Amino acid sequence: MLTVASLSRAELAARLAGPGLSVQTGPFVSRIHSPIDRIAEGIATLYGDYPLRALDDFADFHVHMRRSGGVRRWYRPQVSFDIDGLVPFEPLPQAHAFPMLEWALNWCISTRAHAYLMIHAAVVERDGLAAILPAPPGSGKSTLCAALVSRGWRLLSDELALIRPQDGLLVPVPRPISLKNRSIDVIRGFARDPVISRPVENTTKGTVAHVKAPSDSIARAHESARPAWIVFPKYEAGAATSLEPIARARAFFRVAENAFNYSPLGAVGFNTLADTIDRTAIYDFRYSQLEEAIAVFASLEPPAP
Repeated sequence: MLTVASLSRAELAARLAGPGLSVQTGPFVSRIHSPIDRIAEGIATLYGDYPLRALDDFADFHVHMRRSGGVRRWYRPQVSFDIDGLVPFEPLPQAHAFPMLEWALNWCISTRAHAYLMIHAAVVERDGLAAILPAPPGSGKSTLCAALVSRGWRLLSDELALIRPQDGLLVPVPRPISLKNRSIDVIRGFARDPVISRPVENTTKGTVAHVKAPSDSIARAHESARPAWIVFPKYEAGAATSLEPIARARAFFRVAENAFNYSPLGAVGFNTLADTIDRTAIYDFRYSQLEEAIAVFASLEPPAP
């Protein structure tokens, strides 16, 4: 199967600016259109291992990243995102084009993939068992996720836990891991030869860069995984590493608060989440040292069947 890396940089840019680039990420195919160089640069850096799809294949999302017109084309140029005629975001400076594409792809999934119970969480897997890491922004979720996948855990997602109601399994959608501010240098120093996109400064989230998903995680994107642990991570500078079990009833509501579509799914959402809670071991996790965090995750015991 051809991958994005089979295209030269000129071919990649021509497809983006012309008929579009169809890329498969997990269960989704996105057809991306954009004449903006920073989009081509980000895709060339981070998406080389992803399968290419033919233009006559079905695409779930038709994403356009456009230059703003008028005087904006020349004065403080901006980028806008639209899908199926909808423009859900305000334009951003053109220098923010690649982070905006990543946010746009997350938005496409979180607003449309209601075949799954979707939780705002990173997900990593080892030996067929997955750890779900639900957390609000600023909790150190993505930093911990990037550290874990750099030490042998498989990346299922940095942002979206997709639980299939039919069997309760997690469906991978491995895409680049978003890092912010100090976390960028932390992972540069911690991971072995990480591939990281050019940092983009002064976004609404500060300085943002993305870490390339491991090639093995992309190649195994068709392999679902069984939820085994739910871990609520929290980075605190100087904190001692701690892993504390929490009650299932309390965990249920905390996970539901992090779900994008728990309420719209109704009984399906309730039953899927309840089943996931029943089958997993659940913890609060505090950390400040990544090496200690890696050791704690390596020691996690599978829950009783």
